[in-house]
Amino acid sequence: MEPERKSSANTLNINPETIYKAYKQKLSAERSYVLLTQCLLLLLLAGSWEAAGRAKWIDVLLFSYPSKILHLLWEKALDGSLWPHVGITVAETIAGFLLGTLAGVLLATLIWWSPFLAKVLDPYFVVLNALPKVALGPLFIVAMGSGVLSIIVTILSITVIITTLVIYNSFRETDPNYLKVVQIFGATRQQLFIKVILPASFPAVISALKVNVGLAWVGVIVGEFLVAQTGLGYLIIYGFQVFNFTLVIASLFVIALVATIMYQGVAFMESRIIKRK
Repeated sequence: MEPERKSSANTLNINPETIYKAYKQKLSAERSYVLLTQCLLLLLLAGSWEAAGRAKWIDVLLFSYPSKILHLLWEKALDGSLWPHVGITVAETIAGFLLGTLAGVLLATLIWWSPFLAKVLDPYFVVLNALPKVALGPLFIVAMGSGVLSIIVTILSITVIITTLVIYNSFRETDPNYLKVVQIFGATRQQLFIKVILPASFPAVISALKVNVGLAWVGVIVGEFLVAQTGLGYLIIYGFQVFNFTLVIASLFVIALVATIMYQGVAFMESRIIKRK
């Protein structure tokens, strides 16, 4: 009986901080393993691509290889010809991303506030969401001119409807028990929205931001395909026209890099807001 009593006492004396510390260490180790595996996978893919290109196992004219792409980017970075294209594309993307997110949140709030308006606009949202936005590009060029404005409008046409639908649905899916409790205490519709609906929809808003990062890049590249004389989308089209696919892939590499930075920026903002809550 004595050993059993000692075992029970040891179990009861376990420090919760020790358990939490062990849990955090386990999570940290898991993240390290995942990151290490991701890096090894990237090195394996890049190494295989480099070897295939240098050994002529693939058509280098079409697929190039990593060192050739990085050399081209390095040359363009040194002579300064890369930065204007990166700068204008990033500026257009950030402007379209912010405007599209803001317009989507405002529109979702408006139709939540007015159920009548939501019913009226519902079929229009369905049609606009199903419509391929690229088909609207020529109309934007004619209406807005062949400049930055038509590119921004192209981004908005892609981001606003999706953002509105995602956030509006999250407004509607708020736990009705929370709403009833606040309504019992006499909350107005405005207080209901600010105190319950908006905080409860925070994860959906962050998800919409993350989705909008990718959609904004789709919009800006489509817009630059159609009208731009500067930008990464223009470089892709130019590389295709002169059959320089190393330039095409290098532009795609820069787009992937900057889009990842934007996505991680949104994720960082999400973590900071969650910590404050």
